[in-house]
Parts: sequence; C-alpha cells; structure tokens
Amino acid sequence: MMLDMVSEKSKRAKAAAPAEQPESSPAATPVDQGGVLALGGVEAFYGNFRAVNNVSLEVQPRAVTALIGPSGCGKSTLLRTINRMHETIPGATVKGLITLDGIDLYDADVDAVRVRRVIGMVFQKPNPFPTMSIYENVAAGLRLLGRTPKSEMDGVVESSLRRAALWDEVKEKLKQPGTSLSGGQQQRLCIARAIAVQPRVLLMDEPCSALDPVATLKIEELIRELAADYTIVIVTHNMQQASRVSDSTAFFSMDENRAGYLVEAGPTPMIFTSPKESLTESYVAGRFG
Repeated sequence: MMLDMVSEKSKRAKAAAPAEQPESSPAATPVDQGGVLALGGVEAFYGNFRAVNNVSLEVQPRAVTALIGPSGCGKSTLLRTINRMHETIPGATVKGLITLDGIDLYDADVDAVRVRRVIGMVFQKPNPFPTMSIYENVAAGLRLLGRTPKSEMDGVVESSLRRAALWDEVKEKLKQPGTSLSGGQQQRLCIARAIAVQPRVLLMDEPCSALDPVATLKIEELIRELAADYTIVIVTHNMQQASRVSDSTAFFSMDENRAGYLVEAGPTPMIFTSPKESLTESYVAGRFG
C-alpha cells in the first residue's frame, strides 16, 4: 500500500508531462515507512487571532504522545492542524511545516481528504453516524474509498472491531444502530471506524472526557495496544491519564497574547518527575491549570 495523498488533478498533470527521472514524491512513499510526524514553526490562526505560536515538535512513530496544558492553550487546535481539519473552519489558516514521513501535508499537490484517511481522528464525544448500523459505521470509510471488495468487507469490519476490543460485545447485533451502544462502546466503535481505513496516525482529542472510569480504563488499554501499529497523538486534561498511556509528553501554555506555545517536550517520566522548565513543574504539580 502506498501513502497516496496526491490529488487526482496533479496526477493527471504529471502523467501528461514529459517523462523525468524518478524522484521522491508523496505517491511513491510507502505507508509503512514509520508514521514519523514532524512540526516545524507551526502557527494556527482563527482570522487574525493567533491560537498557536511557533510550535516545533517531532512525534515518535508507533508510540503515544500526549499534549497537556491548561484550557485554551491551543492543544486541540494544534491537533486539528495535523490532519488539516483546522482549515475546514471559515477564516482558519495554518503557517509552518507539518510532514508525515517527510511529505509536506500542506503541499499544493497533496489532497486534504486523503491526508485525513492516512491521519485518522477520534473526537472528544463519541460520534457514530446516527442513521447507520454498527456494521455500516465501520464500513462507511471503506465504502467511500471504494477499495474494499464486497467479499472482503465482512472480514475487514470484524478485524477492525476486534482491534478496537469491541467485537465480542457486538458480534450478535451488528445490524443495530451504532447509537444503541453505551458511551464507551460508541467511542470504541469510532476507533474501529478510524482504523478500518488503515491510517498511519491516530489523533485523539480528549477521547475519555465523556466516559465513566470503567469505560476510560478500556480506552486507555486500547490506546496502549494500538500504539504497536499506529503513531498516536492524544490531547488530555487528565495528567494521570497522560502519565499512564503516553511514551512522550508535550506541555503547552499561553503567552501574553493568549497564543498557545510549546514549553517543553520529552519522555513522559522526565516531564512528570524532572522537567527542565519551572512552568512545567508547576503545572504537573497542580499549582495551576
């Protein structure tokens, strides 16, 4: 499988152009390179308001990176810039460089819709498609892509639900609405839907904030299991959760203009026990937030 994020228009233009020496391009980059995300000088705006200021960060492949910090410091905004969801908001813009395995995700030749297939997202509140069954919720993205033969659909749906630790709970009621499930089950259904299209990266925006402790524990266990195969970036206000599930942690705060900025990032044990910055120490100690 190829990390194919080049728009069809660009493909047609390149096909019509004279043959050139092969060179590295998004269309020729394998998905299994490793899911290495890199942000360089990223700034995000809502109109003239700068919500995120000059963030540079390397995200470990096949590991969990937690984004922590006080409310309003741009964590969720930054998360949405990674898969180009931010630009769907009227007046919202992004500056800087965001790459996946060396590919500029904002390059003119890169298709935003395809970026969102390669970089899946799980939102704060479970959002199964209300008119669809459990089965169809998982199959929706596959049908949209049109790459999965009907004969293989059942197997992919089952595999995705198993990966999301949900199959045993729903295998006898796949035709029931996705909204008939409990909150925790709905969130795992959304995770199954996200991984069904075989992304390289999963973004999670406070995925447990609307769940009870038991459901939260299941999601946390699932995140750790999925990290073996996916690069995961999670926004959380729960520092205990960040310490439990993440390999690396990035701490954000706000400057005098209320723009979010990265204070420091590093291995999670270091951030929570021996951070370099006093501001980080104050936050993880609960002195503000």
